[in-house]
Amino acid sequence: MTTLTVNGTEYPLDLADPRVTLLDALRDRLDLTGTKKGCDQGACGACTVLSDGRRILACLTLAAQCDGREITTIEGLESHPMQDAFVRHDAFQCGYCTSGQIMSAVALLGENRAGTDADIREYMSGNLCRCGAYSNIVAAVREVARNA
Repeated sequence: MTTLTVNGTEYPLDLADPRVTLLDALRDRLDLTGTKKGCDQGACGACTVLSDGRRILACLTLAAQCDGREITTIEGLESHPMQDAFVRHDAFQCGYCTSGQIMSAVALLGENRAGTDADIREYMSGNLCRCGAYSNIVAAVREVARNA
């Protein structure tokens, strides 16, 4: 029996198959669908969540590895200044990558990594946006970093 602590709530999970990814456990077992399945190979960042405050790719992480860790998903952020900044700067576009982008941006702020715009772009480079909203995303992160 594995216990996942997600957004402050403990969920006991019977993982008969130890290969269940955190992404599949979140979406299929816990019905937390804000975390998106993009490439399922760790290349796009759509599945980014926080594990003990650090970003991880849920599609590459086994659910069993997260026993004893605090997992935060986009649902766990509630109303965060980063979400408001994404709206103001039109950083959503189609919205598919947004939850992963926001989770990475929140981790960036938590690690005090928002130096220059180039620093933000480098840190966020693991999150792909097929709509090309990168400059809007950088502007949103910059705004929240300035006001933090």
